[in-house]
Amino acid sequence: MARVTTTGHVLALDQGTTSSRAIVFDAAGMPVAMAQGEFPQHYGGGTGGPDLGIVEHDPEDIWQTQLDCGRQALARAGLTAADIAGIGITNPRETTLLWDRATGRPVAPAIVWQSRVSAPICSRLRAAGVEAEVTARTGLVLDPYFSATKIVHLLESVPGLRERCTRGAVLFGTVDSFLIWRLTGGRVHATDPTNASRTLLYDIEAREWSERLCAIFGVPPAILPEVRPSSGSFGDSAAEWFGAAIPIRGCAGDQQAAAYAHGCFRPGAAKNTYGTGAFLLSSTGTKRVVSRSGLLSTLACGPGPGALPIHALEGSVFIAGALVGWLRDGLGIITTSAEVEALARSVPDAGGVVIVPALTGLGTPHWDPAARGMIIGLTRATGRGHVARAALEAIALSVADVVAAIERDSGQPLERLRVDGGASDNDLLLQIQADTLGIPVERPVVRETTALGAALLAGMAAGLYAGHDDVRGAAELDRRFLPEGDPATVQRRRRAWDAAIGRARGWLEAVEPA
Repeated sequence: MARVTTTGHVLALDQGTTSSRAIVFDAAGMPVAMAQGEFPQHYGGGTGGPDLGIVEHDPEDIWQTQLDCGRQALARAGLTAADIAGIGITNPRETTLLWDRATGRPVAPAIVWQSRVSAPICSRLRAAGVEAEVTARTGLVLDPYFSATKIVHLLESVPGLRERCTRGAVLFGTVDSFLIWRLTGGRVHATDPTNASRTLLYDIEAREWSERLCAIFGVPPAILPEVRPSSGSFGDSAAEWFGAAIPIRGCAGDQQAAAYAHGCFRPGAAKNTYGTGAFLLSSTGTKRVVSRSGLLSTLACGPGPGALPIHALEGSVFIAGALVGWLRDGLGIITTSAEVEALARSVPDAGGVVIVPALTGLGTPHWDPAARGMIIGLTRATGRGHVARAALEAIALSVADVVAAIERDSGQPLERLRVDGGASDNDLLLQIQADTLGIPVERPVVRETTALGAALLAGMAAGLYAGHDDVRGAAELDRRFLPEGDPATVQRRRRAWDAAIGRARGWLEAVEPA
């Protein structure tokens, strides 16, 4: 299919866990300008009691940094709203927001996807025997990671909120819905299937909100957004934000957007994004595969409008790049995240040190909110370099656990792994990943693949792109990392990792009184 037009640009709003970004892409899918702004993280736990693993954001920080970045990216590109064919939005899929329909003001802090605050609610529902039905309908597990139990937590903790939600005075959304609502001046309350499918309230077979799931969780259906195709119309931005109205034409959760940019449509095609966490999606094509290994069955973006739904298996590692951030902000052994590679290269190996990065529990394949982080194998000879290298190994080993689960469920080994995200700049991490997996790890020229996917979805709906061939240059490889490690060393490392995981699991349950 020929490209519809050869001119124009797309503005991708890439809202992340620790920062907002905006990238302007041209008609070839190449970035021409970017702006980024960090915003505060709010953590909490019980005083004198269990660490609840609370992680929150101020929704106004999300909105203001994202708006500022969009304006800055346009200015840096030397463009105006008239030059933009469409806006594409991508976001963390499980971060949960509730806001007043009349004013648009948040009624509570945003509960971040990492937060463990709703773990007691998950335990209560599991004891009620509903998990099997929830998993059958959603492809997900009962874990604090997902939106529904976060909503329940707010309904149970904010006075009067349930009544306001029931009568439709308060709206729910993941970050994309909140941004669309704000951008359109409150005219559009919508999301897409990739975000809806992460709420525990969306039936991925029927492809609609489920009355039964709403009843199980006690969530009023009146708060839910309309679900629209990922590539299509989400209204127009109000003229006040960018000087003139811009059509919003694409929306997808961050990991599905990245998989879309990588072209992960055919069964077995897989990508991993190294961000705050690490998220590996492997396409199963038009067939839904029920995992036996702790993976999630989820929806992916299809190859084009009108195509059959694309399904995927996903593994979610809660802490990846955030572990490096903790070395910087928590331990203070580095001053910038970029320093971790040189520090890790200062030693030939981790010296027997193993880090389990369960700072907010463990995700795939363990799904243990009671796990907590651990550093083990310390000796008098342990130095900063060993800890830094163990951190990179922990990220790679976490991803290897997900790959092993995917290979068990699919019955076939991965042939290669495409990667993206901020931590994919780290050559040593990717070499350790290739050694650990024993397969090539491929890094594309454009590593902002999440934003590229959002731009591609928007550009296709706006007529700027006809398909993936129009952004082929952006998907070209920057570098291919081939396995070089000694297999015996890799196996020893994995045995130590498995032993450490076993010691970290269930930590809160072990230390809390009966």
